[in-house]
Amino acid sequence: MTIEFRGVTKRYPDGTVAVDDLNLTVEDGTITVFVGPSGCGKTTSLRMINRMVEPTSGTVLLDGKDVSDGDPALLRRGIGYVIQHAGLFPHRTVLDNVATVPLLSGWDKGKARKRAAELLETVGLPSELGKRYPAQLSGGQQQRVGVARALAADSPVLLMDEPFSAVDPIVREELQDELLRLQSQLGKTIVFVTHDIDEAVRLGDKIAVLRVGGVLAQYGTPSEVLRHPVDDFVASFVGKDRGYRGLSFLSAEGIVVEEVKRVEVGKPAPGPSDDWQVAVNAEGQPRGWLRPGSTVDGELAETDLVAGGSLYLQGSPIRGALDAALSSPASLGVVVDADQKVLGVVRAQQVLEVIEAPSLSS
Repeated sequence: MTIEFRGVTKRYPDGTVAVDDLNLTVEDGTITVFVGPSGCGKTTSLRMINRMVEPTSGTVLLDGKDVSDGDPALLRRGIGYVIQHAGLFPHRTVLDNVATVPLLSGWDKGKARKRAAELLETVGLPSELGKRYPAQLSGGQQQRVGVARALAADSPVLLMDEPFSAVDPIVREELQDELLRLQSQLGKTIVFVTHDIDEAVRLGDKIAVLRVGGVLAQYGTPSEVLRHPVDDFVASFVGKDRGYRGLSFLSAEGIVVEEVKRVEVGKPAPGPSDDWQVAVNAEGQPRGWLRPGSTVDGELAETDLVAGGSLYLQGSPIRGALDAALSSPASLGVVVDADQKVLGVVRAQQVLEVIEAPSLSS
């Protein structure tokens, strides 16, 4: 479902302009991220889609139909909405929280709860959590429940207002991965609000950068915004390291994966070596590094290892390869397959040579 803003302005009685003549189209089945500093109108713009905020002038269209035509309650019931801290009802179980919209739509309780249980599985939560109350869940679990509840309407449109900003960085990345996985399966039209340019770049098919006063500064793909900011404001907002972020959109074709010495945790430790050795578990997945010259008595344990850097998934963009090499204590980036098994290593210098090659940098 396409969302279109046509000359949309929101002006409050005191004269404050939150959104100023916004014109953009959110394409069907894509994730569009509204990003910008505090006070730029990104949340106001989002809430005008489901009429939690009414525009002062202009029109918001869903598949060509003016959202102001009709009952706002019915409109909201048909649009998924996820907010920070999940916004769950504390006195209802997880299952009943997710079943809220189907029940409001007239479903019988048994059917609504069955649908809720299916959605918990969809967002990666075990079914037994359905009997718990929100306070008994972690922050990340609560946000997953919030996403499940938003999906319960089975609407083609999903609005997400800084949904992952209240959780720690590790959980946040897991939730971002989960959203991308769900989107690949469901193909919703998603409008996502964040103040974090890295989150915007990771999630968005398109990014709308807003400046204070609710003015749209730039609207384009993450690559376009990073590599060709339209003015000093956008350049400053996306950061001085935007060139590095831009590597997220470049292929790693040409990267050479080299062999590396491997040792296995739980097996008799090898003798001292002049080289760094990557330690793996029985499944061949990386567990850390064994320093050159290390002497270990008996079986190799994880306590004998130096923590590794990030891992590079073979075939993913070149930024991951460079990050893996630069973050590794051995200056060797560990390359893994889809099962997280070690394939070999990459060197930072070789990655940089590929980046600087004319075919890639042009």
